[in-house]
Amino acid sequence: MLRHRISLLCLGLVLASPAAAQIMGRPFEVSGQAGWNHYDLRARMEDGPGYAGTLGWRAAPWVVLEGQAFFGPTHADTVEHLKHNFFAAGLDVRLNLRPGESRDVPYLFVGGGYASSSTLGHPPSKLERGYGTFGMGLLHSLRSSQRWYLRLQARDILFRERDADEFSNDLGVSVGLHYVYGGKTHDSDLDGVRDWLDTCPNTPLGAKVDAHGCPIDSDGDKVFDGLDKCPGTPPGCTVDKTGCPGDADGDGVCDGVDTCPDTPKGASVDAKGCPTDTDGDGVLDGIDQCASTQKGCTVDEKGCPGDADKDGVCDGLDQCPNTPEGLRVDEHGCPIEVSEKETELLDTGMIRLQNINFDTGKTTIKPESFPVLEEVAHILQQYPTLRIQIGGHTDDRGSARLNDTLSAGRAAAVLEYMKQNFPAISSSQFTSKGYGPSQPIAPNSTALGRAKNRRVEFKVLNTDALRIEREKRRFLRKDEGAKPAPPPSPAPAPAPADTTKR
Repeated sequence: MLRHRISLLCLGLVLASPAAAQIMGRPFEVSGQAGWNHYDLRARMEDGPGYAGTLGWRAAPWVVLEGQAFFGPTHADTVEHLKHNFFAAGLDVRLNLRPGESRDVPYLFVGGGYASSSTLGHPPSKLERGYGTFGMGLLHSLRSSQRWYLRLQARDILFRERDADEFSNDLGVSVGLHYVYGGKTHDSDLDGVRDWLDTCPNTPLGAKVDAHGCPIDSDGDKVFDGLDKCPGTPPGCTVDKTGCPGDADGDGVCDGVDTCPDTPKGASVDAKGCPTDTDGDGVLDGIDQCASTQKGCTVDEKGCPGDADKDGVCDGLDQCPNTPEGLRVDEHGCPIEVSEKETELLDTGMIRLQNINFDTGKTTIKPESFPVLEEVAHILQQYPTLRIQIGGHTDDRGSARLNDTLSAGRAAAVLEYMKQNFPAISSSQFTSKGYGPSQPIAPNSTALGRAKNRRVEFKVLNTDALRIEREKRRFLRKDEGAKPAPPPSPAPAPAPADTTKR
């Protein structure tokens, strides 16, 4: 029966599977065992229980020097049936068939020492001498602790009885607990979880792990906690090897989540990284320094609306973009009060000036005429669609040829003055022509009539455009406006002396 048990133990040693490592280094090992002994017939002892203890030192993963002691209380198989004790103590060399730090360690051992076989009673008998021993066993690590093992062992003690020529074979099997003291826990990946419990044995150095030794990735960015320098990365972000999200356009929304990855620097964005434009002016929020621009206004690169004529209605909405400075305007930027000359232009298609004075016989405009020309220029620059002809007219004194030349020169002088002093007036919009005395508006027989004929006219050539401009404007008579009317234009100066030599 005992030999059958030993055979089963040997089979278990063979079938023991490799497992993850336990305690490495050179620890001490201690065990306590209990079992059953089968004594050789020549020993004249009954089979009985046995108790053993060991204290060893692992000199190498494969070799343990182990002191052991064994005690077997029994009875003699003689008629008197006296008590009999067997005691042995010695030193074994244990050869591990797997490294001592393995979870399952089958082993063989051989050794020897001192043994005592004694019978208690009358007459007492005691035999003391050396013995030899060999055997095999298995250490199986308990799951609750890497240092505790279940120890299964079979031992054969070679002891020569009194008056015997041959050694007796006293066989014993035992089971007990085996404890490893000292050494160091084996942890191949240095994650703090010993190998035999570590189900993820190749964890990168520095990564935090769970109780099973598997790395943790709290934010799901595929960079393990402990290695992740940005542990709170939002889901979906593209990260670098340190776990930190990229933000190529610097808008505060990480790459991978940012659906507008080329946002201009400084622009405000929504949760998806796309820039916003609250006022719809084409300049993004964050860059827009005038964030509440009225819809439709023309803006500069900073998002601020322009107002070229400074009338308080922004360019783009201003339907009268060249309003003279200081005039009251409606919501469309058009004046709500107009001068007599503007009314004259819109009603008749012409502004007629009889108080433009020149040096005698020359085309030089006298300074007292500048305010009148400025007033007309302010009016005309509001109507860039009109094509205007500046016409010069004289009375009939002097030769027609001289008057034609003089009137043409004076009309050209007026045009040049307006171009130089009012850049908003386009050269392509204006022409000039001298008519001489050919188109009188009063008889030349009186001084007053001749004064009326000496004039400058601003005449609209494209009457269709004038009709459109007339329909766009809403007029208030000067006496209907809330603003006091401007002072009347200066009275026509006395007609200069006829410059044509007789």
